[in-house]
Amino acid sequence: MKNTVRLSFLLAALLLTGCNFLFGSRDDETVDDVFRQGAIDPNVSQQVVGYVPVLPIWGGFANPTDVYVGYDELVYVTDASGLHILDLKGTRQTLINIPGAKKVVQDRRLYTYVLGRATREINGENWDLAAVYIVGGAGTGNPVILDTLVHPFNDLTRANTNFRGAADEQVEFTGLTPLIDNSFYLARRGPTNSQISTAAPDNSILVYRPDFSNNGYALGLNANTSSLRSVLDVSGMTGFLAPPQLVFGMSSSRDFIILQERAAAEYKALWIRQQTSEESGTVYLENQNMLNFDTTKASRFLYDSFRFGKPADICTAPDETNYIFIIDSEKDSLYQFTSLGFEGVNPPPNSGLTKQVIASFGGRGSGPFQFNQPQGVAYLRRIVYVADTGNGRIMRYKLSTDLER
Repeated sequence: MKNTVRLSFLLAALLLTGCNFLFGSRDDETVDDVFRQGAIDPNVSQQVVGYVPVLPIWGGFANPTDVYVGYDELVYVTDASGLHILDLKGTRQTLINIPGAKKVVQDRRLYTYVLGRATREINGENWDLAAVYIVGGAGTGNPVILDTLVHPFNDLTRANTNFRGAADEQVEFTGLTPLIDNSFYLARRGPTNSQISTAAPDNSILVYRPDFSNNGYALGLNANTSSLRSVLDVSGMTGFLAPPQLVFGMSSSRDFIILQERAAAEYKALWIRQQTSEESGTVYLENQNMLNFDTTKASRFLYDSFRFGKPADICTAPDETNYIFIIDSEKDSLYQFTSLGFEGVNPPPNSGLTKQVIASFGGRGSGPFQFNQPQGVAYLRRIVYVADTGNGRIMRYKLSTDLER
């Protein structure tokens, strides 16, 4: 897998050795490493496709946990210091101190949502609780926290339920995805998952209105048993709305994809479909199309059993590619799939290839094709961003076939 990527990088390097905007200076030590790793086969086929690094590498972060490119075309990175805001060149603009900052996204109003922690005094004791910080004006240099949603008080089903102490302190918010009307889903996980309680299980996808009020949770998802509609320790989620990258508009889909970290989850990435009708109301269903394992078109699939180790984050490409990207913190790898669940990118024109070309890559290390417990992934205009946590850096990649775009 790694050899395919490295060979494709050699081809790109031979074609574009003068393009410092992509590779940096040829005298740079990291660039030398890229060239060394690519220099495997001088007879590399020109039909090989793979992701190549975009330099320079953005370093100096304290265990970055997520990366996101917003509608304002600024880059948001969460790490141990809080929320960093950078321009597209990687120049740092602002740092917002948010405790336990773990994930970041933005809606169409340019409200920035940061998943973190908040201290609240309850019954005379301080508790460290899951929180969503909603920030306005994050990219202006004058950020304002508009609201903070704190567990369990943000959950409609817990409005009249007593605080559960240590059990509630173990709850985490692990993903948030805005929708086209600025409502959003919030992924939550924790230890209390009774299926018969009047309260929502900790393992839930909460549903929110645009005014940040809770509208219940996604019914029909199993909090305890692996299935095509389970929510076993969700570690990340994405929808299909993202900063506009196509001229014909944004997705109005209310579907979402979740990642399940629990070892017992057979399918650790699940596409959940929202369906609304007068007869049944709003229900959440499995996407049966993901079970189409057409081996004439691909060799590996999103729904292969136990495909991932600990998937940490996911994003979708809202352009004509419709690619899905997953970062795995246990396998130290970036995986790429089509919207049909086929692993790999489209074959080059006139290549004669009929199957998707595997472009996933990774492995433990600090080289340009390696990661150390990565936890975040984002996409903008054919560039994939990775929060490489253990290496304290943000990596960027582009397909070799897209280098001239």
